[in-house]
Amino acid sequence: MDFSNTLRMLIEENDLTQKELAKQLHLAPSTLGSYVQGSREPDFSTLKQLADYFNVSIDYLLGHSTDSINSPLEIELLRVFRSLTVEQQYICIDQSKVLMKYHTKIKEQQKRHS
Repeated sequence: MDFSNTLRMLIEENDLTQKELAKQLHLAPSTLGSYVQGSREPDFSTLKQLADYFNVSIDYLLGHSTDSINSPLEIELLRVFRSLTVEQQYICIDQSKVLMKYHTKIKEQQKRHS
């Protein structure tokens, strides 16, 4: 996903308007609008400001990954996880473990019935 689409998605996911975000980041609304439309790219300082605001990496904003995450689902999961509070992250981990145990139990039942 390119920068403009990623930015648009983050704005929508955070229930913001472009005007609200521009005001919070002290940017001209037309400047932010040009980023979202893809007709202009932000400078390094603005990229850092956007990454900090949305709690994502600059690599994520630019659609670049250097780690071992392979699928878009993994990237999305990591982005969502990072946006949670620490308490919510622990809850997410606990719920994921329950889901894994349930999945293992279902697989074992299917093996018995085959």
